[in-house]
Amino acid sequence: MSSQSAKPATDVSRDDDAPAIDSTTLPPVEPATPSVRRRLATMLYEGVILFGIVFIAGYLFSTLTQQRNGLTHHNLLAAWIGLVLAVYFVWCWTHGGQTLPMKTWRLRVVAANGEPLSVPRAIARYLLAWLWFLPPLALHPLLGISVPQTLIVAAVWIVIWAASGRIGASRQFLHDRLAGTKIVAISPRS
Repeated sequence: MSSQSAKPATDVSRDDDAPAIDSTTLPPVEPATPSVRRRLATMLYEGVILFGIVFIAGYLFSTLTQQRNGLTHHNLLAAWIGLVLAVYFVWCWTHGGQTLPMKTWRLRVVAANGEPLSVPRAIARYLLAWLWFLPPLALHPLLGISVPQTLIVAAVWIVIWAASGRIGASRQFLHDRLAGTKIVAISPRS
């Protein structure tokens, strides 16, 4: 066959009057807020990771203090574990905005304006996140209620706290709103 019998390439016509799209002029896309279910699943996975962290921290404490009884130095142990957890979360949130479960579920914590977290903001978020658990657990010794009643109150409190993620335009949990942070979904390539 001759080269003249080949069909000529079709010319794609372009409307020269149409403006070219410049990606620098497009407004930035706001990352999506993940669903409450996705954030709670991340928290459940976080609990599995924290079990190991707390176990190792407790083992180190009991070894270094020669603790022979669980009641010996139990207040110091609680403070030590709180400090270890604070270091874990603050370091993860200020170095990439993600813990391992957050990476798995493709979530990131950022400041309300979208910037990475500063250390003071991460510490505030860590302390405010304890509001998920401490208020109902404080009722146990304060009011002298039984353990089963405490667990029921804690479960109701956690459901109410989780429902706070459905309220408001930002759809963030209350501790994130108070700390000036937000959880955003990220793409697999981010």
